[in-house]
Amino acid sequence: MLRRYLPKSLYARVVLIVILPIFLMQSVITYVFFARHWDLVSANLSSNVAGQIALVTRLYEDNPDPEIRRDISQRALKDLELNVRFDARNGIPEKDKLSFFNVYNATFDRRLSDRLDRPYWFNTQSWPAYVEVRVQLAEGQLVFFALRNRVFATTGPIFVLWLIGTSILLGAIAIVFLRNQVRSILRLANAAESFGRGHDAPDYRPTGATEVRKAGYAFIAMRERIRRQLDQRMTMLAGVSHDLRTPLTRIKLALAMQPETAEITDLRNDVLEMEHMVEAYLDFARNEAADEDPKPFDLAEMISEIAANAKRTGHELTVEAPSQLIISARRSALQRAVGNLVNNGLRHGSNVQVSARRTDRYIEIFVDDDGPGINPALYDEVFKPFYRLDDARNLNESGMGLGLTVVRDVARSHGGDTTLGRSSHGGLRATIKLPI
Repeated sequence: MLRRYLPKSLYARVVLIVILPIFLMQSVITYVFFARHWDLVSANLSSNVAGQIALVTRLYEDNPDPEIRRDISQRALKDLELNVRFDARNGIPEKDKLSFFNVYNATFDRRLSDRLDRPYWFNTQSWPAYVEVRVQLAEGQLVFFALRNRVFATTGPIFVLWLIGTSILLGAIAIVFLRNQVRSILRLANAAESFGRGHDAPDYRPTGATEVRKAGYAFIAMRERIRRQLDQRMTMLAGVSHDLRTPLTRIKLALAMQPETAEITDLRNDVLEMEHMVEAYLDFARNEAADEDPKPFDLAEMISEIAANAKRTGHELTVEAPSQLIISARRSALQRAVGNLVNNGLRHGSNVQVSARRTDRYIEIFVDDDGPGINPALYDEVFKPFYRLDDARNLNESGMGLGLTVVRDVARSHGGDTTLGRSSHGGLRATIKLPI
């Protein structure tokens, strides 16, 4: 249950792991200090001052001679640092005047109650450096002024401020240090995400701790291996295409010189199918070619171009896309993917609708048709290379089994994905979801 309330980011978790123990330790120290040291010291100080006030009060009562009382006051001030004066007015205030921030008012009150058998009143609010105590006598009242630091332990607030200050200082130092360390991890994560979306991320340089640098260099090595593999695949397929086109051309020329028979017609169809296969393989490899960098463009404008191309072939598309829908992607690859879905929809349906929208995290492109659709159990299967459906609904362009593979390959090379579902028009809905 606590997992939902815990921070999700690495930075927040590390801050929690480092900062929380510091504040817990300081809190424990503060509690122990107040519960043991400061509480005990304040109780002893209050008890001593209460005992001195009780002693002076008894001496005043036992010695009514004014000279003796004056001598008692002088000795109390000199020896006890207790200022005492007699006030002939009767009637002390009924309610004590207590400082709101002094947590030891009750402690001092208990000590006075234990020591004095006379009514008393004390004031811890009016005088910053003194505590005033008034004791009711038969003929008047005694007014005492004791130094505050002799009644309470006044170093407590300083100690608390020192603890708070050191905690804030240590926390700030830890936050700055952790921010620098986590920044290196975030830069690595951003570089990996950028590369996953088709960006090369050439400006990334490993920084931070040794482990983070090691992971960064491993990412750079992995990136170079992937780029090398893509280049080698493209080069190999281009070479295979070139090598295959030459003998195919010779075969076509030889077939053209032969008399028209059923066997020659079948051979020509086979050669034509082989040419389509070569083009499909090249189209599949071209989607991950490194010669096109993602750039911002208007997605609505690209969809309008696809609709215009379909119109030239005698088909009408319904387009619903907001203007100025800017996306950063490889335009030719994305146009090829959406075009594949549109062509498939036109091949198996009479009405095709292309729509797009922006959400908080994604840009979604929908291609709906009113064709026969696909069995939901085959939604994952049709994305596999060379997988072919029956003739009723073959979404793979040219029948090579690479059409939807190319579409999903384009989407995933941008960090997104392609999914299939049921369209509201009764046919198939293909959705390309790309992160913003």
